Amino acid sequence: MAAAAAWCYRGNPEAEQPAVLVQFSNGRLRRSDSMRFTVYRNKDTAHPRKKRRRILVSETERLSYVGSNFSSGVMKCNSLCRYFVGVLDKDSGQMEVYNAEIFNMQPLLSDNLIPDDTKDYQTKSYREKMDLCIEAFGTSKQKRALNSRRMNAVGNDILNTAVTKAATNIINAKGVTALTQDVAQDDVQNISVFLPPCNEDADKPEDVYKFEDILSPAEYEALQVPAAVFVNITPEEITKKMEDKSHCSFVLEELKFLPADEKRRDHKARCLWFLDTLIKFSQLKVIKKKHPMGPECPHIISRKLMKNFTSLTYNNGSVQNLISASMKAKIIAYVIALALHINNFQTDLTILQNDMKLQESRMMDVARAMRLKVSKAKGLLGLENDQNHKLGTLSLPLPVQKSSGNQRKRKKMN
Repeated sequence: MAAAAAWCYRGNPEAEQPAVLVQFSNGRLRRSDSMRFTVYRNKDTAHPRKKRRRILVSETERLSYVGSNFSSGVMKCNSLCRYFVGVLDKDSGQMEVYNAEIFNMQPLLSDNLIPDDTKDYQTKSYREKMDLCIEAFGTSKQKRALNSRRMNAVGNDILNTAVTKAATNIINAKGVTALTQDVAQDDVQNISVFLPPCNEDADKPEDVYKFEDILSPAEYEALQVPAAVFVNITPEEITKKMEDKSHCSFVLEELKFLPADEKRRDHKARCLWFLDTLIKFSQLKVIKKKHPMGPECPHIISRKLMKNFTSLTYNNGSVQNLISASMKAKIIAYVIALALHINNFQTDLTILQNDMKLQESRMMDVARAMRLKVSKAKGLLGLENDQNHKLGTLSLPLPVQKSSGNQRKRKKMN
């Protein structure tokens, strides 16, 4: 029969210090004699909670471990249970019981124990943190890509510095006034690049900007089906479209004056439908759909819009079609040219400007680049508070193209 043992509760083995029990989060301890433990306690002994805070540090030949009784690493069971340690004296059969506390020891993978030292890492961007991970744990391919990207960044910095220095030298040598005049002259030349083909030796206005250069025969033929809604439109339907604002003002106004002749009526309806599509297309920025103008737009027209009036750009790893500022200028020029053919080579530029949501200076720059004579005329009632409208007229001989329209004459003060 086993001998009976008596136990005696002794409280804390030291003043306000329970016995320490440890467990390691990453394995079991093989040799306890190789471990060295140090306990740190809070200096604020007057505070009822802080005076019980302890940090336990242990060191081995390979790693250091840290545990505490107040941080996020404390096991939840510590607040629900009490732990004791018993020491049995085999000779007397008496066991002395002491209060105990469990510490969960976690390996310290960095020698950096000061929290302020992590501020530099916290301020880094996500890309910089990922670069540090690639440097430490990345594959050979990832490290080569990282080095290549950093070399390109250095090359771009060198290029930007060289360009800035060269620009400064040019400004100092030529002067700001001369450069401003050159830029103003280049603006007109840049717009001219995106105009429809111009035949300066034409004998008739309709041959200056030929209709075939705006719409090819195949494209014109494809417009028959979608333009049928304009051919057979009634005054009631025009009124409803004006209320809904489903089409631009220029088109809605011209639909009121469709010719009675069937052939001429069909021709004007096709031109109006394409002009309305061009204006709607100009309001887009990035083209994400294959058919941005909807299924009713013929495939050959959609292809013409994407090919002739957008530029390719690379963004977020993919190629996109973008209506840039230069492409917008090209659309303006083709809209004006088509409006001239519709209105017998005199058209209201202000209505087109309002439909395309442009500034007047932008519309006037394109009109003058197209060699139109611009004159003032009273606009149609109900449009922009009956403002003074600008008429663009294509007449022969073509006026001489001016180098700059940005230099305004100063009014004399009496």
